[in-house]
Amino acid sequence: MIVRDRPGVYQLLFAMRGSILPIIAPQILVVAAVAVGLVLLQHHFAVLPAIDATPFTVFGIALSLFLGFRNNAAYDRWWEARRLWGGLLADVRSLARETEVFVQDKPLRTKMLGETLAFMHLHRANLRQLPDDTEAKSRGSQFLTAPHPPCAALDSISADVAQGCRNGQIDGFGARTLTARVGSLALQQAGCERIALTPLPFVYSLLIYRTIYIYCFLLPLALVGPAGWMTPVFVAIVAYVFLGLAEVTEELSHPFGSTTNGLPLDAICRAAEISIAPHLGLEAPQPLRATDYYLS
Repeated sequence: MIVRDRPGVYQLLFAMRGSILPIIAPQILVVAAVAVGLVLLQHHFAVLPAIDATPFTVFGIALSLFLGFRNNAAYDRWWEARRLWGGLLADVRSLARETEVFVQDKPLRTKMLGETLAFMHLHRANLRQLPDDTEAKSRGSQFLTAPHPPCAALDSISADVAQGCRNGQIDGFGARTLTARVGSLALQQAGCERIALTPLPFVYSLLIYRTIYIYCFLLPLALVGPAGWMTPVFVAIVAYVFLGLAEVTEELSHPFGSTTNGLPLDAICRAAEISIAPHLGLEAPQPLRATDYYLS
């Protein structure tokens, strides 16, 4: 995720970190090249039909509305994912406090909190599809052979609660409270997996990109007469707006990715480590900071 102050004029013009331009630049160049070819064709042979710009105005408005709808749908996914990870962090902090109250046996408490941190990192690696994530391996190596490592970590916490209750280390009310907290973690986990495994319908992407390219390739026919050699410039600007917005919504619709618009899952996991460290008697690590305006 990009973390930076409001950009000034220079940054608006030249900032590349966090900009969508490097991604869509090849497509813009292709559209502009087609426009140049049509202008040359009209300039030398005058064979292009004269088309009024009114249909393109209506077409552009309809395309803008559809892009706006897709942008809203993508942002809703991104924001829901952020709320779910906020809920995970809140549950982890609450679980740490509840273990202080209900789990008097320090080795058992330490084991449960270690498994909680392992769950956070395994869940992050699972959402980002990182099978060789170093942090997840170091904290949850005992769960990596399970069919679903994050669930295995939660199952182990539940087993610890059950064993502690049977041994008299946790009373019935404490066991019920801790089990409910683990259930809340599982609920947030399932919400994240629902978003990760259910992308926006492919037909949306197919329709929007087809429509954008059709619009951009036909637009020079309406501009070549009144705009002349400025046609490629205007077409490139229109392509930048439409293709850029489409690409932004594509990134937002995958909130757990490692793109510049993805959620800072590493930073959230570090926040969980900072919160749990005092309960383990450890020195809290430093929060993650943005590198070149990017917070992972």
